[in-house]
Amino acid sequence: MANRTVTRADLAEAVYQEVGLSRNESADLVEAILSEISGSLVSGENVKISSFGSFLVRDKGRRIGRNPKTGEEVSIEPRRVLSFRASQVLKDRINSSLTGGS
Repeated sequence: MANRTVTRADLAEAVYQEVGLSRNESADLVEAILSEISGSLVSGENVKISSFGSFLVRDKGRRIGRNPKTGEEVSIEPRRVLSFRASQVLKDRINSSLTGGS
């Protein structure tokens, strides 16, 4: 199995091949979708894509951490974190590739 990253260009090419839009229209469509998803996440909304998964934004409060090297206590500022939870459909598809299914 190749250890390869799927890029925006790869997604645009897939849209071009599957849907039949021009390459420029395909690239614009991919950009519009990614922009909509990222805009929703920036505004604090969770994004759920059916049969794929959910992107979840969580607020983490201020806390005290410890530098593992020195043992010194440090304050960790509040922040937002993004997590992804795969749908059961996606998990099943990933695991079926291990057992030879499609």
